[in-house]
Amino acid sequence: MSSTPAETAVSDAIELRSGPALVRATKPYTKENRARSWWELLSTLTILGALLSVCLLAPLWAKIPAVVFAGLMYIRTFIIFHDTVHGAMFTKSRPAHWIMNAFGFLILSPAPIWKESHDYHHKNNCRLPSTSIGSYPVVTTRLWRRMSEKDKRAYRFARSPFTMVFGYFTIFLGQMCAQSFMRNPKLHWQSLAAPIVHLGLFIGLGLTFGWVSALFTLILPLIVSHSLGSYLFYAQHNAPGIYFAPRTAWKYDVAALRSSTMFDMPGFLHYFTGNIGYHHVHHLNHRIPFYRLPEAMDGIPELQDPIRTNWRPSSMIAALRLKLWDPSAKEMVPLPKPKAA
Repeated sequence: MSSTPAETAVSDAIELRSGPALVRATKPYTKENRARSWWELLSTLTILGALLSVCLLAPLWAKIPAVVFAGLMYIRTFIIFHDTVHGAMFTKSRPAHWIMNAFGFLILSPAPIWKESHDYHHKNNCRLPSTSIGSYPVVTTRLWRRMSEKDKRAYRFARSPFTMVFGYFTIFLGQMCAQSFMRNPKLHWQSLAAPIVHLGLFIGLGLTFGWVSALFTLILPLIVSHSLGSYLFYAQHNAPGIYFAPRTAWKYDVAALRSSTMFDMPGFLHYFTGNIGYHHVHHLNHRIPFYRLPEAMDGIPELQDPIRTNWRPSSMIAALRLKLWDPSAKEMVPLPKPKAA
């Protein structure tokens, strides 16, 4: 006797895994292919190095597109850095960790502060009350009404497109380096050393090759990468349909699946962004190497119905309008309109 569609749906729902069982289902995908990891790292660094050479030595007309593509390759290299710090790649490989630690200095994101803030983010993804450690701050509509005007201005600034576009200055120089160093100078001395190294590189390039070449080689590609990356990170947890949970009801697997997005984009952009668009998969198990995230999504049925976003202007505008969590409606909402005088 065959099952009715309703019975089949009920049966499928019963078989869906959650909690520790779902996390265990991702474990086979955490196995790293070390040769593949080295290929991804070395080929990425080779392409990035070639693009930066164009930025440094080519005429102006060639520097401009090279800056854009170098910025995109910085994002890809950042994802390899991110996976290495997570322990998804190059476990116990000193040479790889030396390379990635140096890269962290270059991009104004020293490995210790990145690990501290990003580990916190993974353990508190879309959990309320929220902090801005490793993420963008989120407050409820109720709390917003009680905030001072000064706190409201700071909150609006932290979540504004301006902050994302100028993420090189606001997020990386400001938060990742300056704020972390001031919070704990002894622990986060690298957060001061990185901007000093950065400034030394800029002066060295400027004195040797000229200040325009120094700007196009060191600063502008990072402005491109940090701007795009800042929005990418925002939209992964601040898109229509995202769910925030109170601290007492928060669950790790639910936060991964309902509080993280699948960022749909063409294959070549998945290449440049290191598959971080498969963000719900990454949050379910951060030890899956980036090159296995699509494989994990395809192989695990529970991961195939995520909240989705994309690079379309309409989707970006919809995401950027979301500012507050409304506990009654259980959704992100825009800021209330100012009352008429």
